[in-house]
Amino acid sequence: MKYRLDRNGNKISQLGYGCMRFTKKGNSIDYEKAEQEVLLAIEKGVNYFDTAYLYPGSEECLGRILDENNCRDKVYIATKLPQYIMRSSAAIDKTFNEELSRLRTDHVDYYLMHMFTDYVEWEHLKDLGIEEWIERQKAEGRIRNIGFSYHGDTDMFLKILNAYDWDFCQIQYNYLDEHTQAGRTGLLAAAEKGIPVIIMEPLRGGNLVNLPDKAMKVLASDGNGYTPAELGLRWLWNQPEVSCVLSGMNSEDMVKENIRIASEAEPGHLTEEDLGIVERIKQILREREKVGCTGCRYCMPCPRGVDIPGNFYYYNLMYMEGKASARFAFAQNIGIRKEPGFASQCIRCGKCENHCPQHIHIREKLKEADRSLRPLPYRIGINIVRKLILR
Repeated sequence: MKYRLDRNGNKISQLGYGCMRFTKKGNSIDYEKAEQEVLLAIEKGVNYFDTAYLYPGSEECLGRILDENNCRDKVYIATKLPQYIMRSSAAIDKTFNEELSRLRTDHVDYYLMHMFTDYVEWEHLKDLGIEEWIERQKAEGRIRNIGFSYHGDTDMFLKILNAYDWDFCQIQYNYLDEHTQAGRTGLLAAAEKGIPVIIMEPLRGGNLVNLPDKAMKVLASDGNGYTPAELGLRWLWNQPEVSCVLSGMNSEDMVKENIRIASEAEPGHLTEEDLGIVERIKQILREREKVGCTGCRYCMPCPRGVDIPGNFYYYNLMYMEGKASARFAFAQNIGIRKEPGFASQCIRCGKCENHCPQHIHIREKLKEADRSLRPLPYRIGINIVRKLILR
């Protein structure tokens, strides 16, 4: 494992473990499976684990694993304050104390203000006394580093970055999002201030893993034998400004493979030919993508039960892998569930759009997706199958 330094000289593994996508078993996390995967990652040198208050069961699962295996002191825990629902200083205290309890620890190594999109959110927190609160928590040793995660545009990112003496920040960044959200401009601005940058959505919710055939042929021409995921991760680690790349690993094979890549990649290791391959793949993907959804699920739950990221995933899949296979997969995974997640269930309340980090016009895109995924023959077919299976 290779490591990069934070502001205090601490070595952070350049591969971080994103704990949002632990495998589910029924309605809860499969603890035994998650435990095996987390312990394997720790054994191989991963020391940065990212969770959040609103990731269902994630903090409790991570805390239990670290506690029961006596390895809390081997890792750095990063978790987040859901700043968008804080209405008082008492609520901030209550939430943070609950997180410490869930995580079975007396301190958080890296604490983030979760999902800033606008400077007014920071102003709201300041009105609640957040600056004094942070200072107090740091003085008491309950927070070691303070930062924020971000999902807005570049200009607003720079404003928030310069509004406080942050210890680190977290941005969505990958080769398709190089010039959107905080983007490369934000990455370089943070690095210039000496602020470590943690990367989320490095493979754009899996969209950079399942490449179309045309892109796969381009990738194969590189000669290095990189998989799509490997190229996406190496593109990030090629940049010295990137401190740590989070991966939502949920299998031992994924843990091992990502650790192998992280043990080899370093700044400047990609060739000009490699970078040219990335640019050619980007052009191909831009031709095909219909909705820039990463599957982060911040838009969920929908009050009417619409599976928003699911609809967008299969809508994009139609143009990545073929219409027939995507429609079949949509019918199988969304259409014949007991509680279907059809886009037609949308009542256009707009709640989802207020929470979308990608600022997608969800209501309009859902109409497009539904028309494409469920033309009349498919609607009839799905209804017949539902009656047969769910009667």
